[in-house]
Amino acid sequence: MNFAIKTVAASILLASAGGVFAQNGETVKIAWLDPLSGLMAAVGTNQLKSWQFVAEEFNKKNAAGVKYEIIGIDNKLSPQETTSALRSAMDQGARYVVQGNGSGPALAIIDAVEKHNARNPGKEVLYLNYAAVDPDLTNSKCSYWHFRLDADTSMKMEALTTYMKDQKEIKKVYLLNQNYSHGHQVSKYAKEMLKRKRPDVEIVGDDLHPLAQVRDFSPYIAKIKQSGADSVITGNWGSDLALLIKAANDAGLNNVNFYTYYGAVTGSPTAMGAGAAGRVYMVSYAHANMPGEISKITADYKKKFNDDMYTNAIYNGFAMLTEAFVKTKSTDPVKVAKALEGMKFKGFNGEVEMRKTDHQLQQGLFISKWDKAGGKYPVDAENTGYTFVPVKYYEPYVASTPTSCDMKRPS
Repeated sequence: MNFAIKTVAASILLASAGGVFAQNGETVKIAWLDPLSGLMAAVGTNQLKSWQFVAEEFNKKNAAGVKYEIIGIDNKLSPQETTSALRSAMDQGARYVVQGNGSGPALAIIDAVEKHNARNPGKEVLYLNYAAVDPDLTNSKCSYWHFRLDADTSMKMEALTTYMKDQKEIKKVYLLNQNYSHGHQVSKYAKEMLKRKRPDVEIVGDDLHPLAQVRDFSPYIAKIKQSGADSVITGNWGSDLALLIKAANDAGLNNVNFYTYYGAVTGSPTAMGAGAAGRVYMVSYAHANMPGEISKITADYKKKFNDDMYTNAIYNGFAMLTEAFVKTKSTDPVKVAKALEGMKFKGFNGEVEMRKTDHQLQQGLFISKWDKAGGKYPVDAENTGYTFVPVKYYEPYVASTPTSCDMKRPS
C-alpha cells in the first residue's frame, strides 16, 4: 500500500515537473510580415534585424526555456500581399505573427487570423502588433487574437497636444499626413484635441499625400511657407518623413517647428542633421538614451550593424510572451492569449499593462526634441551627433484613451 502511494505521488510530481517544463527546448516560430522592398524597405530591414537580434538576446537567458525563431517575409506594404505572406508563414509552422508598418496590412492580418482561428481549432494564431497605430484596431475592429504594443494615434496625440497647449508661441498649425487610416486619424485627433485644449490655435492647412510614393516634398513645403504656419503636425514615417524634413531644410524653412510621431525612424535623423536642431519634436514611448537593459541591447545592436535600434516595443513583445509562456507552462496561443489579457509585466520602460478590454498596452510617453547629443544624453542617432532629448514625460494615465471595443471572446 505504501509502495502504491509513493508510486502515485512520484507520478504526480513527474507530471507536474513535465508541465512546468513542457515547452523547455521548444522552438517558437514568429512570422515577421513587413516591407523589405519599395521606399519603406530600409525601415522594414531595420526592424527585421531588430526582431532577430532581440530574439537572440532572449534565447540566451529565456525563463520559459524556449528558443525564438523569426521568419521574415516581405509583405510589400500591401494588405493583399500580407494575407498571402500570412498563409506562407502558417505553412511554415508559425503560430505567432508580428507586424507594424501600415494599419491596412494590420487589419488584413486581424481579419485573416479571425477566420483561420474560427475554422482551425487547435491551430490558432496570435498577432502582436508592434507599430500599426490606427485606433480602430483596438476599437471598432478589435480582436481577441490581436495585441498592440505601441501607443495608438489618439494616445500619442493626447500627449502631444497636452505638451503643445503650454507652448504659447504656437498660433498656426499645418497638418500634413499620409493618405491612409493612420494619417487620417492624426489629422482628425489633432483638430479635435487642439480645439479642446487650445481653441485659439488656427489650423491653416490640412493635406494628405500618397503613402510611400512622394519623392519631392518641395511643393508641400511651399504651401506650408505660404500658409504662415509656425508649426506642422505630421504622422509621416520612413521616407515620407525623411524627404519632408530634407525639403524643409533645403528650402530654409527654419522658423517652423515639426511635431512628429516617427522622427527616429531610419533615414529621418540623417535628413534632419544639424539644420533641424531645436525644431523637430517627437512623441514616443522611448528615446535613444533609455536607461537599463535596453541601453545595452541597443548599444550592442549598433556595434554589430552600425545602425540604430529604435523599435523598443520589440523588447516588450518578447518580455510579454516569455512571461505568458512561464505562467501557462505552454506556448499554445489559446492559453497564451488568455494569460496576456490584463497582464502587468516589466517592460524596457517600467511596468506596463496589456489592457484587457481592448488589448492595448498602457505605457508612459515622452515628448523629445531634436538637439545636440551629449551630457546625460550621449547616444546620437545615425551618427549625426544629434539625438532626441526628452523634455517631458507623461505617465500612462495621461495618454490613456477610452475604448469602444466590444470584444468577442472564444467560448
